[in-house]
Amino acid sequence: MKRKVIFSGFGGQGVLTLGQIVSLTEMNKGLNTTWFPAYGAEMRGGTANCSVIYSDSPIGSPIVKNEIDILVAMNEPSLRKFENNVKKGGLIIVENSLKKDIKTTRTDVNVHYISAGEISSEMGNLKVINVIMLGAYAKLTGDFTKEEAFSTLKEKLHGKESLFALNEEAINIGYSVV
Repeated sequence: MKRKVIFSGFGGQGVLTLGQIVSLTEMNKGLNTTWFPAYGAEMRGGTANCSVIYSDSPIGSPIVKNEIDILVAMNEPSLRKFENNVKKGGLIIVENSLKKDIKTTRTDVNVHYISAGEISSEMGNLKVINVIMLGAYAKLTGDFTKEEAFSTLKEKLHGKESLFALNEEAINIGYSVV
């Protein structure tokens, strides 16, 4: 099994962290993983993406360009930049709170639209958009459970135990909305 994934969006949406958590979750399961970030000079508000590969065999290069298995696009520019590189039958997960009419042009892939921004606003914390998407990712791919994702997230949040309940709720909501 080998997955090539792109996580992409605006800086400040937690895109790089989302990719890290997925990579670490798979690593904790014993798979080979890579996480390769790319972002512009502007941090918050600029573009950011990361390539994540996880596999039960050795990984030759950490860069994902073509034949993407899964694209997580947190905004329309990210969707447009990467959608044509998703392989036929692949998966595109789109965060569509900022623009409800955002649609992929692809008809040969599986697509799911999730309003994680709206959900996080209702939860009272916009910083969990990426965690909601993590829950949705777990459900849609079946590559790990929401419990495995939360276990990795707890490792990442070590020393910030006050955030555990909010993030666990966000994963559960993301898992349930798809």
